Amino acid sequence: MSAATRERPSTWFAWHAELFGPGVRVLDLASGGGRHAIAAAQRRAQVVALDSDKGKLKDARKAAEKLQLSIEWVQADLTVYALPPRAFDVVMMFNYLDRNRMPDFLEAVRPGGYILLETFLEGQRQFGWGPKSDDHLLRPGELLRLIDGFEVELAREAIEVVGGRPMAVASVLGRRPGQ
Repeated sequence: MSAATRERPSTWFAWHAELFGPGVRVLDLASGGGRHAIAAAQRRAQVVALDSDKGKLKDARKAAEKLQLSIEWVQADLTVYALPPRAFDVVMMFNYLDRNRMPDFLEAVRPGGYILLETFLEGQRQFGWGPKSDDHLLRPGELLRLIDGFEVELAREAIEVVGGRPMAVASVLGRRPGQ
């Protein structure tokens, strides 16, 4: 996939791009084609990207190599993969939801670090595309409850049009208390 055709990072990521810079350790969960991992690495962050899809990781690796970016790509089942505790300055996750693992995802954020999340709301069903299962759709207000214990810096529930398609999303930037 060329840079011209690669999907751009989400608006939520772009709003918070200042989080990513030289030396910042980033974990991209459910990285898919790598759009957010690549964008963070372009800002000189040290990125680890995890996804279960071998094909998507292969394509993402090729795209990163063309841009001469160093990203650690890990094929892993996120439902069971052990994450290092308090190891990352930023943990980000886009268009993925695993309520059972959320405590583990949060535990990977170092004190003073950030969680950057965005995924679909139940209202996404009305648009006829995206996840349909309740397991993969957030209820209104639920994302804030899922990051309990973190300080919410900014959150939203919105309908955003991306590439001509509407998306009903919940987004949050939370900070783990501490130094």
